[in-house]
Amino acid sequence: MTTAPPPPGPRRGALALLASTQLLLIMDTAIVNVALPSVGEDLGTGADGLSWVANAYLITFGGLLLLGGRVADLLGHRRVFLGGLGLLAVASAAGGLAPGADTLVAARAAQGVGAALAAAAAFALLLLLFPDGPARHKALGAFAAMGGLGGVLGTVLGGVLTDLLGWRATFWLNVLLAAVLAALAVRVLAPRTGAALRGGFDLTGALTATAGLGLVAYALVGGAEAGWLSARTLSAAGAGLALLLAFAAVETRAAAPLVPPAVLGRPALRLSNVLAGLAQTTLFPMFFLVSLYLQSVLGYAPLGGGLGLLPLSLVVVAVAPQTGRIIFRVGLHRTMTLGFVLLCAGTLWLALALTPDGGFARTVLAPSLLLGAALPLVMVTTNVAATAEATPEETGLASGLVNTSQQFGSVLGLAVLVAVATTRTGDTTGAGAAARAAAETAGFRAALLTGAVLAALAALLSLRLHLPERAAAPDDRVPDPY
Repeated sequence: MTTAPPPPGPRRGALALLASTQLLLIMDTAIVNVALPSVGEDLGTGADGLSWVANAYLITFGGLLLLGGRVADLLGHRRVFLGGLGLLAVASAAGGLAPGADTLVAARAAQGVGAALAAAAAFALLLLLFPDGPARHKALGAFAAMGGLGGVLGTVLGGVLTDLLGWRATFWLNVLLAAVLAALAVRVLAPRTGAALRGGFDLTGALTATAGLGLVAYALVGGAEAGWLSARTLSAAGAGLALLLAFAAVETRAAAPLVPPAVLGRPALRLSNVLAGLAQTTLFPMFFLVSLYLQSVLGYAPLGGGLGLLPLSLVVVAVAPQTGRIIFRVGLHRTMTLGFVLLCAGTLWLALALTPDGGFARTVLAPSLLLGAALPLVMVTTNVAATAEATPEETGLASGLVNTSQQFGSVLGLAVLVAVATTRTGDTTGAGAAARAAAETAGFRAALLTGAVLAALAALLSLRLHLPERAAAPDDRVPDPY
């Protein structure tokens, strides 16, 4: 059984803790990406080795989110949350001490395991602490704000720490922050928050789902490098899909399935998770592409490229807390569609504004502000819709599903949009600076136009989302925890 939600005061502290965890996990991805060139110089690693410093984290993170959510339901959300933070801290320390690239890649994979456990448990705890309605919408808005802020802080801190203290400092920052969050969790989260469920554990389902998702993630992140039709990519994708089909078959026969077929039989849940993934296929690569455009075309330093995303993040922080009120006034369905329309418009505007001789103020600033307004609208509404039908016993499962959808949307979007940009740019070896800038700009524009098409598809699909009346009601008032 789960305990009743705590009073408003403790809930505020719990929300601050859980939202800060979201910030840490998003920041970790960005901060290491900025440090990668220094890692390569120090460890003597080429581009292939460096790519797997980032990819090892993405694969284990994406592959284990679903399992992490169900483990949290079975073993207790607070316990799994603390275990995930502990593993993240230990793995980060191993990364900070890594003598070579192989050790660093292994440490990053272990970081992904800890992040998956912590992320799934943190989101499930939020669902338990904040009942469906305005209070949950506001809490999810805080999550979205911290996630947006984490991306920029990671880029900025990555540049500052790498320049001043070296790339190993980025890993030790993770150790410090994870330790602080774990210590606060012991004080803020009640010991029985998210108590463990009784029942067996579907080991076969866990193994097939985790291995299948991991192999699909491996194929996605490796396809852009090895080629989408390479033997390595195709074999990984084929094996992953085969294991996921085996997982689906296992779940129909298991006594205590990892994902009960009845849950996946809910049409609104399925479509909500598709929309959550589509949102990230546009949003996650956009951050990367804008930072790359500012640095490689406009000549900004890495720190300047990160700061160029600061106005967008400030808009996210401003709009996210208001998302609950917007949902209350116009409804969840309309707010979601509005968010995807703004995402499509902002991405399209940004793509068409890019020029080889542009400037931040006249090229990037205005469309990025529109994207900053779109981000919390799509993130909060898709999270609300994907978890609205979850019972207290399914909070970890619902968390794992929507987090998995978002993570795979990020991985797929980055792989596809970067491949589009690379194909359109072509080989610029020997080209002059002006010709190279023009080619790179054309590549970024093609990638962003692809992202705009995906956002438009999501906007159209959002019109088909129909939540049960109880879950969709925007006027379901609950005490405001603030």
